[in-house]
Amino acid sequence: MGLSLYEKIWARHAIAKGAGERSLLYVDRHLMHDGSFHAFSALEASGRRLRRPDACFATPDHYIPTRNRAAGIAGIADATVRGRVEGLESNARKHGVMLFGFDDPRQGIVHVVGPEQGVTQPGMVLVCGDSHTSTHGAFGAMGFGIGASEVAHVMATQTLWARKAKTLRVTVDGALTKGVSAKDVILAIIAKIGTAGGNGHAIEYAGSAIRSLSMAGRMTVCNMSIEAGARCGMVAPDDTSCEYLSGRAFAPKGTDWDKALAFWRTLPSDADAKFDREATIDGSALVPQVTWGTSPEYGGAVTDVVPDPERESDVVRRESMLRALAYMDLAPGTPLAGLPMQRVFIGSCTNSRIEDLRAAAQVLRGRKVSIPTMIVPGSGLIKQAAESEGLHRVFAEAGAEWLGAACSMCVGTNGDLASAGERVASTSNRNFEGRQGQGVRTHLMSPAMAAAAAVRGAICDVRTMLD
Repeated sequence: MGLSLYEKIWARHAIAKGAGERSLLYVDRHLMHDGSFHAFSALEASGRRLRRPDACFATPDHYIPTRNRAAGIAGIADATVRGRVEGLESNARKHGVMLFGFDDPRQGIVHVVGPEQGVTQPGMVLVCGDSHTSTHGAFGAMGFGIGASEVAHVMATQTLWARKAKTLRVTVDGALTKGVSAKDVILAIIAKIGTAGGNGHAIEYAGSAIRSLSMAGRMTVCNMSIEAGARCGMVAPDDTSCEYLSGRAFAPKGTDWDKALAFWRTLPSDADAKFDREATIDGSALVPQVTWGTSPEYGGAVTDVVPDPERESDVVRRESMLRALAYMDLAPGTPLAGLPMQRVFIGSCTNSRIEDLRAAAQVLRGRKVSIPTMIVPGSGLIKQAAESEGLHRVFAEAGAEWLGAACSMCVGTNGDLASAGERVASTSNRNFEGRQGQGVRTHLMSPAMAAAAAVRGAICDVRTMLD
């Protein structure tokens, strides 16, 4: 019987078996950010050093400010936040880790920087102390987030104990229509299978709609696999992924590139590979999506209304829906289109790449935002690219705020937060209670949909604004 992409990578990296069906996996790449301080402290306390500094890459992203960057790290007013950024930079230099630091134009969100620099490659196992490491699976890699103690273990040994996941293939066929993006695809998938739908599984995304996505789109889809409960999300490598990696700083060169290509071509799931579960989505039938609740699964088409929990037969889900509606201050039957917003955030490791910014600019060009709008690029290089295309002028003329690269309001650990009671049209990946600030109500959507909300001051169907 043939093997899936996940099974092929697992087989190449499992180097020992342990108790409880666990295997010791070799880790090809370890990505670090300014939240890695606990693991560095544990490493120091144990008297150990990094096992493979050359396989580690670091960049500050969670705590780094989006504003007033000219003063450097010393300009960060909050001493605790400043210490997080300083700590990463000093630890990286001490241990010989490749650092894309505060003043480096390559600095950015770790899940944007890794692929951008060619650090992420097909067939690899990549880990990071961040749940959205699933992003890197877009290249046909196995990427997953790990906890602080596991980060310390990888630092010391370049290995990790893990249990092999089951496999779930989600096939999305059909051509996506105008106004429908990768964010709409993954929100529709999560709405269908639920936030527990991928529990214990590695998801492989397949089908013509997935293959037609750019690498930015594929990264968006894989990024939110964790929101479906999956351990990781993956797309088989193909010409699109190989062309993206060609010439990247840390991608193979010369004859090594030829060897890598030959290896990458062997990775896609075999025709007779068996998956533990299968799910399908008709991509041609999708319309722009938006969430209404406190979980990514609580969403639907922008043309829908808020559902009635009393029609839900599952008691647990009904109670969850009722709590979500109470927090979101919404009533069943309320149309999603027209729901007023008070703030817009376009950014995060889900939607901060140049294609995302272009999609937002397409909507904002020649229009004015009616509510505060933050646009945060995923890296310094993306910021430069956007400015070389004049996108920053489009944003400025529209009245949006153009900021520096960081995780920003996705998690808010750098101080970028909304106020209690505000509704935020957000391109990030999570909408649970308090995610973007205490009492803040988050509605997830695509960059184009968020830009449309910025103009109208309310959720609206972006398709009416694309002509």
